[in-house]
Amino acid sequence: MKEINKPYDEKMQKTIDVVVSDFASVRAGRANAAVLDKITVDYYGSPTPINQVAAISSPDPRSLMIQPWDGTLLKPIEKAIQSSDLGINPQNDGRVIRLSFPQLTEERRKELTKQVRKYSEGGKVAIRNIRRDAMDKLKAMEKKSEITEDDRKEFEKELQDITEKRCKQIDELTAKKEAELMAV
Repeated sequence: MKEINKPYDEKMQKTIDVVVSDFASVRAGRANAAVLDKITVDYYGSPTPINQVAAISSPDPRSLMIQPWDGTLLKPIEKAIQSSDLGINPQNDGRVIRLSFPQLTEERRKELTKQVRKYSEGGKVAIRNIRRDAMDKLKAMEKKSEITEDDRKEFEKELQDITEKRCKQIDELTAKKEAELMAV
C-alpha cells in the first residue's frame, strides 16, 4: 500500500471499529453490558455513560445488574433506561437495578436486524466519504503538479480496492450479527 493511502485506510478501519461497537450495543437475546453503552445519565449536570457511574454485572445469561456508586443515581439511571430504545423495564430494589432480558420475539428480531443494517449502511457511507475526500486530495495534488496523472490513477485504483475491502468487511460483520439475531 502506498504511503499516500495509508491514513485513509486507518480512518476506514476506525469507522469499522465504530460499526462493531454499534453492533455490540444491539442485544441478541443474551445479557451484554454493551447494550448500555449508548445510554447516558445526568450526573452533576453532564451526560455520563452508565458504565462510568455504576458497576454492571451479569449474574446469569438473561439479566444484568447495575449497582451505582452513588445511591442518588438509582432513579436517574432507571429513567434513562426506560426512555431508551432498549425495550426493557428496569426493576429498582433500592440498592441495585436489575434488567431481565426476555426471549426476543420474531418481530423484535426483525426490528433489531433493521437497526443493524442502518448501522452498517452508515459505516459504508462514512467509508465512501473518506474515499471521496482522498480522491479530492489526489486531484488537488495533481493540479499542483505534486503527482502525475498516472500516479493519481494508480492511487485512486488502490484507494478503490481498499474501499471495496472495507465495505466487504462491514457486509461480513453485518451478516454475522444478523445470523446471531435471527438464531432462536
